[in-house]
Amino acid sequence: MTALTAPPNRIAQYWALTKPRVTQLAVFCAVIGMFLATPGLPDWRLLIAATVGIWLLAGAAFAVNCLVEREIDSRMARTARRPLARGEITVPQTLVFSGAIGGAGMWVLYTLVNPLTMWLTFATFVGYAVIYTIVLKPATPQNIVIGGLSGAMPPALGWAAIANDVPMQAWLLVLIIFIWTPPHFWVLAMYRRDDYARSGLPMLPITHGNAFTGFHVWLYTIALFATSLLPFAVRMSGPLYLAAAVVLGVIYLRYSWMVWRNYNDLIARKSFTYSIIYLSLLFAALLVDHYIPYS
Repeated sequence: MTALTAPPNRIAQYWALTKPRVTQLAVFCAVIGMFLATPGLPDWRLLIAATVGIWLLAGAAFAVNCLVEREIDSRMARTARRPLARGEITVPQTLVFSGAIGGAGMWVLYTLVNPLTMWLTFATFVGYAVIYTIVLKPATPQNIVIGGLSGAMPPALGWAAIANDVPMQAWLLVLIIFIWTPPHFWVLAMYRRDDYARSGLPMLPITHGNAFTGFHVWLYTIALFATSLLPFAVRMSGPLYLAAAVVLGVIYLRYSWMVWRNYNDLIARKSFTYSIIYLSLLFAALLVDHYIPYS
C-alpha cells in the first residue's frame, strides 16, 4: 500500500481534534500562572498534575468545538481538513473521546490538585464548548468579545492550582488575554473573510466590513497596551517586565495601525502571527521578571 492510499493515522486524527497548537498556548499561560502564584518554585507534583488536567479538559473542549462546527469547518479552506469535517471520525466517537479525556482531566484536577481548580476549569470548558461555541458564535459579531473570558482563564486556573486561590494578580493576567483576544481573532477573520463568508458565521469583517473591524483592532490594541502595564503598576512585576511590555506593545500598535490605515492581507497575516508571539513573550517576560531579586 502506497503512502497516497494509506489509511489515516487514528491517533493523529484524535490529536487534531484537541487543536494542539491552541491548547499549547493556553497551557503555557496556565503554567506561567502556576509559577507566578508562589515566590519560589511551585511543587513539581502539583505543576505536572495541573498541567495534565488542564490540558485534558482544554482538549475536550476543543473536541466539542470541532463536533459542533463540523459542517461549518467543511465549508472553510482553513478547517476543511479537520477529521470531523472530512467525516473520518464520527459524532459518537468524538463524544466518547471528549468525555473520556474531559473526565480524566476532572479526576486529575480534583484528586491530585484541588477542587477549586477542577471547578474553574470545568466552568471554562462549559463557557467555551457550550456558551461560546453553541450560543454566542453563530448569534453575534461580538461573539469573540463576549465569549473571550473562557479563553482568557488559563492563568487563573494555573494560579488556583498552586495557591488554591485566585487573587487580583491572577485576574490581571486574565484581563490581558481577554483584551488581547478580539484583535488577535479579528485580523484572522479579515484575511480569511471569504472563508468566514462561506461559513455563515457573523464575524465582524463580514457584518461590518474590514475598515470598521480594523478600527476596532486598533482600539483594542491601545487598550491592550494600557492593560499590559497593570502588573507593573500594582508592583506585581518589575522594570524588566515593564520594558518588555512597552517594546512588545509598541510593535503590536504599529501592526494594528497598519491593519486599520493601510490594510492588505499580508499585513493582517503578519499581525495575526505577531499577536501569538506577543502574548508568548509578554508572559515569558512576566516569568523571568518574577525571579529577579530587585531588592
